[in-house]
Amino acid sequence: MALLGYARVSTNQQKLDHQIKVLIDQGVRKDRIFTDTASGKTDNREGLQKLLTRAEEGDVILVTKLDRLGRNTLDMVQIIQQLDTQGTSVHFLDDGIRTDGSMGKMVVTILSAVAQAERERILERTNEGRAEALAAGVKFGRKPHKGTDKAIEMINRDKPIKDVLERTGISRATYYRLKRYRNEG
Repeated sequence: MALLGYARVSTNQQKLDHQIKVLIDQGVRKDRIFTDTASGKTDNREGLQKLLTRAEEGDVILVTKLDRLGRNTLDMVQIIQQLDTQGTSVHFLDDGIRTDGSMGKMVVTILSAVAQAERERILERTNEGRAEALAAGVKFGRKPHKGTDKAIEMINRDKPIKDVLERTGISRATYYRLKRYRNEG
């Protein structure tokens, strides 16, 4: 069993010193503290990935606060569940939350429910925003190639593909897509 630590700050202007001191005061050896200076919006952080690779069954990971492990509940729950599956527990020092034991399982279950609700709210807001944008006339998807109009004109006049590609700069795939749309319409 090893005692591991994780500390994260979001920007270079912030300092890891306080979190590292707290972890050392809790008995974590300095060489077992994994750190990141990165946004918590992704779990693709070098320090976190090294921690997840290093953690083994029976290990305990100390983190000063919930929001240091992940930016949102969903990310934290996924990380905690991955660690729980391999038999590693997480203790959030300032929040007094532990993921081991029956109370820990309950906490993870509650966090999972919160994460699900969070996912649903995000999807709901995204769909509302998309509907408002459509109503306001916003067009989604890639912008058409600047040579598209000229290419359509040339395709309609049955110009050879070589000429269309050279004069408009469109790709071969775009040429065939435009030709297919013309034939379908």
